[in-house]
Amino acid sequence: MITSNSAESGDLEPDDVRILRALQLDPRAPYAQIGAVLGLSETAVRRRYLRLHADGIIRVVGVLDPGALGQSRWLVRLRCRPGSVAAISAGLARRDDVSWIAVGAAGTEITCAVRSRTTTDRDDLIGHRLPRTAAVLDISAAAILRQFIGGRGHYWAALAGTLTPAEETAFGSAPFVESAVVAAAPAILDATDEKLIAALAVDGRAALSALAAAANLTPGRAARRLQALLEHRVVHIDVEIAPAALGLHTRAALLLRIHPAHLSAAGRALARDPAVPFAAATSGRDNLHAVAHCRDLDALYELTTTRLGELPGLQSMEISPIDHQVKQAATRLTADRLARPTP
Repeated sequence: MITSNSAESGDLEPDDVRILRALQLDPRAPYAQIGAVLGLSETAVRRRYLRLHADGIIRVVGVLDPGALGQSRWLVRLRCRPGSVAAISAGLARRDDVSWIAVGAAGTEITCAVRSRTTTDRDDLIGHRLPRTAAVLDISAAAILRQFIGGRGHYWAALAGTLTPAEETAFGSAPFVESAVVAAAPAILDATDEKLIAALAVDGRAALSALAAAANLTPGRAARRLQALLEHRVVHIDVEIAPAALGLHTRAALLLRIHPAHLSAAGRALARDPAVPFAAATSGRDNLHAVAHCRDLDALYELTTTRLGELPGLQSMEISPIDHQVKQAATRLTADRLARPTP
């Protein structure tokens, strides 16, 4: 659990952390509701949120789930020539269908998440463009088979315990129910849906009046269309938090090989760990991929040798420290702070 006292950066006060947790549970909760539950004024909540946003500590954005459109998501690992990573990662960051980018192996390796809307787009990137890039020495790709934490309906456990059980319940906290990552009946989006999704990608807390104006709808119709998109999991409202603001300065990609009979149990155990904001079962030899955010290398050592070392069915584990993060979910990072989304 992370509390405000453990944030080494000094950016966060106790009420800031409580507001972050409230938004994790209900990203579009009105300022007045957050204030009423936390015992703060609406003005104080608004002021703190706007400061956190301006400082690049939090972003609330709408993220399209390609699984709802019948498309799979992939984790791609690139081994590159020294000196080429900056240009390649910058090019990937400009793509809307590349949602997470990290640089590791002393600047010679890129790991990214690909969530293309169509099979053609995905195959063009993974099967043609990247392999033909002269600076890419090797490429491997794994399909996400089941996601245990990270994204829709998942709450990074680093902030668990920040609020009282009663406060959590007031924001509608409910356990996540695992489901297939690719919908059996793909959704079909129209122009109005696309406009709503585009507006949410810039600001997941945009007022209904703003969403209505963006999609040329009345506020009532915009509310109904938004609710339908959320209920059908076409889009989820993602709360992105800059880990460094919580005093977490060491990051690593973890590739684990788990006996198939224990894969689900291991994935669910990772989802409960406060150091793990993402974990998913994947195709390939290393069938459980995760990301860890820790205070320092000593904390990463403790995580991997104790909690992860005791996972049921663990056969092997590769720890790949992340030199720097280029993109987190749908938002770029600059100096460990979240950049403002652009239309």
